[in-house]
Amino acid sequence: MPAARSRPTPAGYRCAECGWRTAKWVGRCPECESWGTVQEAEPVAAGRVQPATVAPARRARPITEVPTDPVARRPTGEGELDRVLGGGIVPGSVILLSGEPGVGKSTLLLAVASHVAAMGARVLYVSAEESLGQVRMRAERTGSLSQSLLLSAETDLAVVLGQIDEVQPNLVIVDSVQTVSTAEATGIAGGPGQVREVAASLTRVAKERNIPVLLVGHVTKDGQIAGPRVLEHLVDVVCHFEGDRGTALRFVRAVKNRFGPTDEVGCFEMSGEGIVGVADPSGLFLSRAVGTEPGTCVTLALEGRRAIPVEVQALVVPTSAPNPRLVVNGVDSARVAMLMAVLSRHARVAPSRPSDIYVSTVGGVRIIEPAVDLAIALALASAITERPIRGDIAVCGEISLAGEIRPAVQAARRESEAKRLGFGTLLGPDLAWLRDAVIEAVTS
Repeated sequence: MPAARSRPTPAGYRCAECGWRTAKWVGRCPECESWGTVQEAEPVAAGRVQPATVAPARRARPITEVPTDPVARRPTGEGELDRVLGGGIVPGSVILLSGEPGVGKSTLLLAVASHVAAMGARVLYVSAEESLGQVRMRAERTGSLSQSLLLSAETDLAVVLGQIDEVQPNLVIVDSVQTVSTAEATGIAGGPGQVREVAASLTRVAKERNIPVLLVGHVTKDGQIAGPRVLEHLVDVVCHFEGDRGTALRFVRAVKNRFGPTDEVGCFEMSGEGIVGVADPSGLFLSRAVGTEPGTCVTLALEGRRAIPVEVQALVVPTSAPNPRLVVNGVDSARVAMLMAVLSRHARVAPSRPSDIYVSTVGGVRIIEPAVDLAIALALASAITERPIRGDIAVCGEISLAGEIRPAVQAARRESEAKRLGFGTLLGPDLAWLRDAVIEAVTS
């Protein structure tokens, strides 16, 4: 009998985000819950993959016989970014930097390009969103001009790859991956297929030629990286650049890092002359009211591996409104309401009449870890009793509904940073109950 010929299987529909398949079209993928990503798939030929002959150089070997070469990292010139990356840029790595519009991604990478070019390396900066004149104006304003920094304003992937062949750079920066397109993939620029093909091509070039590539990524309104989820799997490092537009403070966090830790945080300050790394950000989150005005308390918050002093301020104002207000900034409002109840029940501290309550952090920093509970509670107690907390006291600890103070994680690191900054006492690790902390910090 003649051999049966393979027939193409029905294509159906496929999700461009996660690859989930279905026989009929749906508006929302039930696997990754993305809207509008289910598209008609191409027919797939059914057949069995035949095993290939493995070359001797590619044969599997025991893991103990695999040689290990030390990784030579290239510093970026920005100490805070090097901290997040684990010491610098690894040759052949692909780094994705995402963040909201206007947070400073292009400014930071232009500064990195200038620093690397000043070290004698050749840098290719591909701007797919701005013209060459716009990039030059920013470089002049931030002092990022260098003869070894080459600019190119291109949106075609083929031209970008041709520029890499011609320039032979030591570092490539593409701003941004969602605005570069190729004729080899369907869809518009920024679509799942285009982003996947562009990222895969740049990753392949980085690995083959041992050239590090920095990619700028857009984010959606939910804060997720725009494009298919496979984009984060293709790259080696994913960093998120975040910050409030109302403040000059910026943070860079490593969400994924194949060459270093993911619990480091870099601090930057945005100014009119560019972006500057802040090695010691303690002065950004403390005011002159510590120890002199009621309602202020200092806590040691962890940002990655770094303990940062943050001042929590509280204000309690009597009101005649039927529904008192609770306004918070930088902390969780539900947590503040819970701590007010614990203060009233277990420490016998509560406003004598209905009052509006305001709680905020200094510098616009947001703290979500439970270790800030004790600082919020003592700031509220100080505001209610109108007695200031001593300026040499810092606190940290989680408070339970029973009024118990639970120790914060990495208390030793917080205590060491408190002593370095001149705080004589760190309340929390040595106390067990909230009422004891109120007595020692507020009524003493």
